[in-house]
Amino acid sequence: MRWLIDNFSYVVDLTETHLYLALLPLLIGLVVAVPLGTAVRNVSWLRKTTTTVASVAFTIPSLALFVTVPAVFGLDVLDKNNVVIALAIYSSALLVRAVPEALDSVPAEVIDSATAMGFTPLRRALTVELPLALPVLISNIRVVAVTNISLVSVGSVIGIGGLGELFTKGYQRDYPDQILAGIIAIVFLALVFDALLYLVGRVLTPWTRTGKGRKATDPVNVLRDVEGPA
Repeated sequence: MRWLIDNFSYVVDLTETHLYLALLPLLIGLVVAVPLGTAVRNVSWLRKTTTTVASVAFTIPSLALFVTVPAVFGLDVLDKNNVVIALAIYSSALLVRAVPEALDSVPAEVIDSATAMGFTPLRRALTVELPLALPVLISNIRVVAVTNISLVSVGSVIGIGGLGELFTKGYQRDYPDQILAGIIAIVFLALVFDALLYLVGRVLTPWTRTGKGRKATDPVNVLRDVEGPA
């Protein structure tokens, strides 16, 4: 702990790099997975194929992927984009399975009500299904965020920065305090972002909170909550 306090500014610099390498892939994963997962949700064979491909992608060992990406994309071995691309693959693989499952959680009667009210499939997906799927989707995003924050540290093995650098340098110097500082920093970072995403989910889904004096499961009430006042 003393080493962490004495070298706080150095740890902050590593944390900034760590966040870049962890959160950018999460954003890329969302951009890829949300439209793709929404598109394949109701096409059985395509959904199964997508899920299978995603499962295979996620089983690739992280270190092997970090080493392979430079050769495939023609990047320098120490380019930070190697970690970004590798983790974007993992993030997309996890989220592309999570999006259809989140959409499945939307009550069928709400979807039917939206259709009966004249919503087009695109409008219904964007303004009803995806917003109502947020509680489940946010839970999966929290898992991906924490997973990425953890996996970034593996990149230090091939010389790419982040808080994992504290592990490699601490090991090389046989200095346990530096390794402990890395563990504390990564765990703290993961807990903070897990809590932040939880709060974001609460803010974005006010209809999940009770005490409004009416049934939250009523399709008309739910649609009003999601769409807002007319």
